[in-house]
Amino acid sequence: MKHHHNITPMKHLFLLFTLTLVLSCDTAVKESQSLTDLKAKKTALIEQMDRIGTELKDVEMAISELDTLKKLMTVTSYKAEVKDFNHYIEVQGTVKADQTIELHAEMGGTVTAILTKEGQNVSKGQILATLDSDVIDNSVLQLNTQLALATTTFERQARLWEQNIGSEIQYLQAKAQKDGLENSMKSLRAQARKMKVIAPFSGIIDQIFAKTGEMTSPQMPFLRLVNLSNVYVESEITETYLKSIKKDTEVLLYFSSIGTSVEASISQVGNFINPNNRSFKTRIDLKNPNNELKANLLADIKINDFKANGIVIPSRLVQKDRNDKTFVYTIEPQENNHSVVKTYVTEAMSYDNLSFISEGLSENSMLVDKGARLVNNNEDVKLVH
Repeated sequence: MKHHHNITPMKHLFLLFTLTLVLSCDTAVKESQSLTDLKAKKTALIEQMDRIGTELKDVEMAISELDTLKKLMTVTSYKAEVKDFNHYIEVQGTVKADQTIELHAEMGGTVTAILTKEGQNVSKGQILATLDSDVIDNSVLQLNTQLALATTTFERQARLWEQNIGSEIQYLQAKAQKDGLENSMKSLRAQARKMKVIAPFSGIIDQIFAKTGEMTSPQMPFLRLVNLSNVYVESEITETYLKSIKKDTEVLLYFSSIGTSVEASISQVGNFINPNNRSFKTRIDLKNPNNELKANLLADIKINDFKANGIVIPSRLVQKDRNDKTFVYTIEPQENNHSVVKTYVTEAMSYDNLSFISEGLSENSMLVDKGARLVNNNEDVKLVH
């Protein structure tokens, strides 16, 4: 329809010109009726009509060419670049601490005193609480008296024995009496120590479960003691990635709850595959001087299992054909326009909407960007920037 509207004025001009010639001819015929003149005028008119017809065809061809350009697919381009590419395995992990413990009283009894409070820093060996030890204390006092007497008796008997006075049996009985009481005293003192809750390492009192005046037992947790100076993140990873993950593999940790990111490396890779979920454990040791990382805090882990330098393009440009072969559309300049070429490539890895191309492209290759899903191989396109 567009051609029809563009050509119509030319046809009108042609008809008008023809009509003018006819009228002129009619006038001329009236003025001169000689056969020679009429033939000459006829020849002139035919030549003019041929010339106008030729010009009209040229105009039609030009219009047709202009219409063809307007129908070309409009695309944009993307220039392939050489840069660093990183691929990550994304998993979740949990913060743990080697020195996190729920302390239990070693003996049952009534809590007589709690000598610390929650949030307090304590030192290794510090007494945190005491239990009622009156019975043991009284036994120690009585045993001390008996031991003092037994010690004096043994010392006297030993001096007499050195002077060959008295019998050997008297000496041995005195020695056995003293040694037995000393062993009993050691046992009582050990029991007395068990009536105290003592910090096994330096840390922070996280929570106290017991209360003064209540009964406690070795089965009941007394308090929780934590040391978060050195923590680690533990995660379970499917065995599919066993070959990719090694000790010292770089990782990125993000703790969303506190908005903190940490760069680290894997400290240990487990040697056991869990048969229930076909996974293995990894450990990432971390320094935690400000105790910012808490036990059981969740961490998003990105494990850098692949990194290289090469051609990197947006993944949206990569397509697959019916044979599952990977390709992109590149742009080749032509005389008056650009042509699309289907170029097969090798996509080694993709991550975060980027693809690493190991074969098929070179630096500065021009690829079809917008319109890549609409064009065909060897199709002429209109390139816009």
